[in-house]
Amino acid sequence: MATITIQNMQFYAHHGCFEQEQRVGTHFTVSLTFTYDAKQPILSDNIEDAISYLEVYQVVKKEMQQPSHLIEHVAWRIKQAVKEQFNAIESVQVKVCKLNPPLGGQVEQVSVEL
Repeated sequence: MATITIQNMQFYAHHGCFEQEQRVGTHFTVSLTFTYDAKQPILSDNIEDAISYLEVYQVVKKEMQQPSHLIEHVAWRIKQAVKEQFNAIESVQVKVCKLNPPLGGQVEQVSVEL
């Protein structure tokens, strides 16, 4: 079993409940960890036998481009899309962070992890 992590993917997106967030957008990071049986790629040393990090990134990017009100919903969509796209993946953990959220004070980030 292998555990792969793609950490702190950076996106500019339009997620949020406030009209300003939806119109202007803000910065987000996404970290994703997945597990799968990597015996074949370990033995073959062939990318065709592995789960492509690039393809996983593209799934995350596509989901981040679709506006949502809640980052909980964004994280759930990412998790579902990755599981659907890659049948060999046994488990997925995703963390979505909104940087500098509009909370009326100085806050570095708010995040949700599923």
